[in-house]
Amino acid sequence: MSKRYYSKQMFSIGEKIRDLRKESGLPLRKIAAELDLDQSVLSKIERGERKASREQIIQIAQIFKVDEKELLINYLSDKVLYDLKNEELATDVLKIAEEKIRYMIKHQNGK
Repeated sequence: MSKRYYSKQMFSIGEKIRDLRKESGLPLRKIAAELDLDQSVLSKIERGERKASREQIIQIAQIFKVDEKELLINYLSDKVLYDLKNEELATDVLKIAEEKIRYMIKHQNGK
């Protein structure tokens, strides 16, 4: 099945960055310069061969004037994916992690 049938959330952060760049009509070198990166590094990020930093994701959201939260969610979900993609128990781990997050948030807020 081709990528066009997947929801936007199924694209990697690198694919999303490439799509934003192409939609804007800006060349790789221009965006790389704005991020203070070598053009080859940005190309590797777009291809998923290198990971962007959180700060770079925030900068990218500002450059393209897109929702920072949406890009950060995509970025963070990729981090989780790459850590768990080969784990047989990945879906179980995610369920428990979600419960732990809720518990921590509840108890940090003194509830």
